[in-house]
Amino acid sequence: MPWATTLILILAGLCGASLGQYNEEEDLAWLQYYLRQSRVSSYNYVPYYEEESPAYAYSYPSATDTEPEPEPEPQQATPWRCPQECDCPPNFSSAMYCDTRNLRYLPFVPSRMKYVYFQNNLITSIQEGAFDNATELEWLALHNNQISSEKMGKRVFGKLQRLERLYMNNNNLTRLPSPLPRSLRELHLSYNQISKVPPNALEGLENLTALYLSHNFIFELGASLKGLKSLILADLSYNNLRKVPDGLPASLEQLYLEYNYINAIPDDYFQVSPRLLYVRMSHNSLTNQGLSSNTFNSSSILELDLSYNRLQKIPRVNTNLENLYLQGNQINEFSISSFCSVVDVMNYSRLQVLRLDGNDIKRNAVPPDAPLCLRRATVIEI
Repeated sequence: MPWATTLILILAGLCGASLGQYNEEEDLAWLQYYLRQSRVSSYNYVPYYEEESPAYAYSYPSATDTEPEPEPEPQQATPWRCPQECDCPPNFSSAMYCDTRNLRYLPFVPSRMKYVYFQNNLITSIQEGAFDNATELEWLALHNNQISSEKMGKRVFGKLQRLERLYMNNNNLTRLPSPLPRSLRELHLSYNQISKVPPNALEGLENLTALYLSHNFIFELGASLKGLKSLILADLSYNNLRKVPDGLPASLEQLYLEYNYINAIPDDYFQVSPRLLYVRMSHNSLTNQGLSSNTFNSSSILELDLSYNRLQKIPRVNTNLENLYLQGNQINEFSISSFCSVVDVMNYSRLQVLRLDGNDIKRNAVPPDAPLCLRRATVIEI
């Protein structure tokens, strides 16, 4: 009888197995399974950082009938290792997902990462040098945390010279992070506690296309936007602004200033931005005394929202304007000259939507030449 078969029978007898349960053809497989089950090893993972303990610590259950095996050598530092707290998909090796995990700290970021997601956690601070190893970062998501300006390193983003998108909205910031990489294209800082933007806070950001600063406590911007040569969208809504920013970039296409305390706009203010398409200034304190006759006479603007202000007359707008929202003001007359300086077959407004509801205008106050001037209008609410 082969030696393996003999050993099987002995072990089967010790385990209470009958000969009827034994299959000679599966003797080796059964023996290997039994031996594996008698000695099961385990290990505990310890997060690794360069200045801390080795990455892995192993422990083995005691075995009375065998000699203990020597512990493996500690693994050396590897800058590409994915932290235990996060996921690094093999098919997307440059991305690290650490979002929505109740983290209170920033895990180590491997050097190969380009896209890192820390949003929806409980992070309160960013230590100095947190991203010095990850100089290839392009996207950094830190929104929906509890990060405060006082607990951020002074130059935490200083070495991220390829960073294009920084998301820090919904935190506890009281000032803009500085300095910021000149490579930035999008800066998301809405829903913080920022009250002031220093003149040089956005200096050098010539690649920035979108700036989100809504839902803060900003009371003045000065000329902070003027040097942003690539800026397309500026969202400054829901702040404490008393005046419009000094000087708009020529590249600007969308300007959102609703829910502030602005009461005046300088003459020809929008003329310096020939690409401007959308202007939203609802829920401010604008009056006709604070506007010149040509404030909104810009040929590029397609949508203008001046609802819920203190206007008593319809301001003059360009004939290229398509959507005008004036509801919730104190307007008491319908002046066709606000839309058409000359009314004839060849001269008319491109206006499609006009909202005048919630004012003091009566329906019979509409002048008879209104249909000729506003022939493109599909919605007129009074």
